[in-house]
Amino acid sequence: MLRAGNSVACLACRSLLSPRMGVRVGVPIQKLHPLSRAIHHRFTNANSQRTPHRTAARHISSLCRLPPRTHKSRYGGQGGHGYQQHRSFWAVRLAARLLKLRYLFLGGAVGGGYTAKKTYEEWKDLLPDLSEYNWVVPDFVWELAEQIDLEKLARALPEVAEIAKLMPDLEKIGENFTFLKSLLSTGVSLVSEVNGASGLRLLLAESPGESALKAPEAPVAAASAASTAPSAESGEKQYKKASDKEKIDQLQEEILRSQMKYQRMLERLEKENKELRKVVLQKDDKGIHQRKIKKSLIDLYSEVLDILSDFDSNYNTQDHLPRVVVVGDQSAGKTSVLEMIAQARIFPRGSGEMMTRSPVKVTLSEGPHHVAMFKDSSREFDLSKEEDLAALRHEIELRMRKSVKDGQTVSPETISISVKGPGIQRMVLVDLPGVINTVTAGMAADTKETIFSISKAYMQNPNAIILCIQDGSVDAERSIVTDLVSQMDPQGKRTIFVLTKVDLAEKNLSSPNRIQQIVEGKLFPMKALGYFAVVTGKGSSSESIDSIKDYEEDFFQSSRLLRDGMLKAHQVTTKNLSLAVSDCFWKMVRESVEQQADAFKASRFNLETEWKNNYPRLRELDRNELFEKAKNEILDEVISLSQVTPKHWESILQKKLWERVSTHVIENIYLPAAQTMDSGTFNTTVDIKLKQWTDKQLPHKALEVAWETLQEEFARFMAEYKGKDQDDIFDKLKEAVKDESIKRHKWNERAMDSLRVIQHNALEDRSITDKPQWDAAIQFMEETLQSRLKDTESVINDMVGPDWKQRWMHWTNRTADQHIRNETKNELERLLKLQEDHTAYLANDEVTTVRKNLESRHVEVDPVLIKDTWHQMYRRHFLQKALAHCNLCRRGYYYYQRHFVDSELECNDVVLFWRIQRMLVITGNTLRQQLTNTEVRRLEKNVKEVLEDFGEDNEKKTHLITGRRVQLAEDLKKVREIQEKLEAFIEALHKEK
Repeated sequence: MLRAGNSVACLACRSLLSPRMGVRVGVPIQKLHPLSRAIHHRFTNANSQRTPHRTAARHISSLCRLPPRTHKSRYGGQGGHGYQQHRSFWAVRLAARLLKLRYLFLGGAVGGGYTAKKTYEEWKDLLPDLSEYNWVVPDFVWELAEQIDLEKLARALPEVAEIAKLMPDLEKIGENFTFLKSLLSTGVSLVSEVNGASGLRLLLAESPGESALKAPEAPVAAASAASTAPSAESGEKQYKKASDKEKIDQLQEEILRSQMKYQRMLERLEKENKELRKVVLQKDDKGIHQRKIKKSLIDLYSEVLDILSDFDSNYNTQDHLPRVVVVGDQSAGKTSVLEMIAQARIFPRGSGEMMTRSPVKVTLSEGPHHVAMFKDSSREFDLSKEEDLAALRHEIELRMRKSVKDGQTVSPETISISVKGPGIQRMVLVDLPGVINTVTAGMAADTKETIFSISKAYMQNPNAIILCIQDGSVDAERSIVTDLVSQMDPQGKRTIFVLTKVDLAEKNLSSPNRIQQIVEGKLFPMKALGYFAVVTGKGSSSESIDSIKDYEEDFFQSSRLLRDGMLKAHQVTTKNLSLAVSDCFWKMVRESVEQQADAFKASRFNLETEWKNNYPRLRELDRNELFEKAKNEILDEVISLSQVTPKHWESILQKKLWERVSTHVIENIYLPAAQTMDSGTFNTTVDIKLKQWTDKQLPHKALEVAWETLQEEFARFMAEYKGKDQDDIFDKLKEAVKDESIKRHKWNERAMDSLRVIQHNALEDRSITDKPQWDAAIQFMEETLQSRLKDTESVINDMVGPDWKQRWMHWTNRTADQHIRNETKNELERLLKLQEDHTAYLANDEVTTVRKNLESRHVEVDPVLIKDTWHQMYRRHFLQKALAHCNLCRRGYYYYQRHFVDSELECNDVVLFWRIQRMLVITGNTLRQQLTNTEVRRLEKNVKEVLEDFGEDNEKKTHLITGRRVQLAEDLKKVREIQEKLEAFIEALHKEK
């Protein structure tokens, strides 16, 4: 039986009282143990409806079974069949009656014994069958008999004398029963007057034996009633009725007092049991049983839900596993209800603003300590410490804000957290963002639609239990969530309605009947399995869970909603709500989990068939495994750079560096210096030009060449590795890793300063020590000049067009511009033949002379074109002369040793090229050392960092490793993992049954 404030304890007891008697009895709310309720109130009214969930009803309502109907006495009326008229043989009749007394006593004894036996059997049958609840108790509890000294525990229990003190005064109750029985024997039909008091009728022993006992007494009662005067009879009845009511009041008060005594005892035992259970759980965590600790049933189920949250199948294998979805209007108290169920204030709070910005999945389970932990973290938050609670709330808020993308207000990403503690009901709840009616300033424009889509996505699961939260302190017409819930569950087969802030509703509403209409399902169009009314505190964020519970119980004890019968006792408090939701959740799990396992088994078969048909010779590697494989290949390619020989490095560096600086050396150093008249001026000009070049450009150019060489060698090794049966699925990843590593790589800044000094010293040296060095310098000079001459000839040919041979053989003609340039070239060649020592630049009068000569042949030419053509013609003329001079200097090493004294041959240009060549060799050696000793290792480190960053970025991996093959392997792995987890969960579920 559930107690309700100052109202009558149950239907059976309420029917014993008249509404005019004014009896007020205070009983604590929700203090009655279910076993106590079953003992004191075993039957319901004949017209009462059964709770939809049998399991939940046994926790919430004690009126769970109808009593067997008793047969009415054949002699129930005043003028019964056995009535006889007075006759004159009164003496004979008196003697016969006296002789019948022995039969009456004997029949009473037999009937009383039979009635007592039947009453005992009925009471025994009414005790709940606890075998269905074996799954509630963990496995190790059944081992307590082996691990705990039960005799010691029995000695700790209270003595019989103490329990006897708590028992009701049976003598007074017996007197009351005797009096009531005497009323029945005198013809007062008290049972028929007390409608619905089935429990009381059983206590009054209205059994077949009693009926047989009362049958012969009916004529006596009828005769005495007929012989009494009408006025005296009515006065006596009124007196007896008044005294009857007083007796009933005393009986009711005695029953309630005994209930309170029993409840105090049960509370104390329950508290001791909770502490004992906590100790056992702690010992089990320490491993005193020397057995492997298995995951709890709810943890196995939560892991399946975590995997399914990230699973996106192409085979329409939807997630239809049950979970409790908490929906409601913004600030309706969703989070507060969830916190009361979790017994800790774990969520961030705000005053009117949106705090829940993403779905939060909370897995509740029983454990020795009250702790919380995120799915992807090993840190445990001790919920008994305020600093840990604050840290947990802050972490949840940070994760919510991090999951929300730029320009959005809410996010569909789920935050998973598990909460364990003593006495917590096992279930999985999902707290969703509150439904809003209007988008306010600072919110994204699509916030309302996004919240609706998130809520519908969770509620459309046919096995999801919808916990609809409605704010009782606001007008019901302002509710949005009820319409949404009625759309998703129109029949109300999986919806539980919760009315919050009932304390404010009772205070503010002028008509409390409106609350009764809500909890009876008559006000809203939606239907529900059950309706509950709760109080979640006074609205202060500093309230503790214990203070909220005390406030809730105190409120319902004094609430007229219960006192006037507007609310039923099983419909109030979050404790009853938690029990009902937990029972409904596990019932839904048992009904649907095997069907879901079969669906994933079929999906797995489809995926495996597709893989065998499309990729028969390839392993089923998912995206993470493919990334690890590509990572190893890339690291092998980077390591291969260290195996490059020094000779190869230096050769490549020298070649690339000379290609980069050769134009500058020829155009800006050698050509201007060659215009001087003597060797002294030539050497001075060269020294100045080299010094300027070394200070400003050469070190920077050299480092650019070294970095490009490193990149090219890295790319070359990757290309060579690709040819060895490499999977082309890695191409995008490798290219991205290479680009990102090069982007992050920064050459050592101090290397440029040291390289500048080395290059400057190399260019300062002019001493050629032996003939091979001289010959090497001449060869280097000759190759350079020939290469330049070839490039210059190519440019001139493009300028003047094809010659007569090409025009004749290939049937091509010159353009008008090419014709003009050809005429200009011929005119400039005549000028160079006349002045072989001409300077590099044309004078203005020479330009005018050339233009007039061309005009005389009817060729109009621009002075700019003349100068441009002259530049190429003079370059070719200069290079031809330099090559001829180079051939003469092959035998000039002897004169060089004598500093060209008494010799017309001067080979200062050979010395210049030797200095350049030596600088290239020294620079190449320096760069090679820096590459092999420092930069290759730094590049390898950068590549590893990039790979580590890419490995932690799932979006990056998804973008770089793509394709149907990858997605198929991903789905196959997830489906297998889900199926295995489901099978393990189902096996554990069957064991608990």
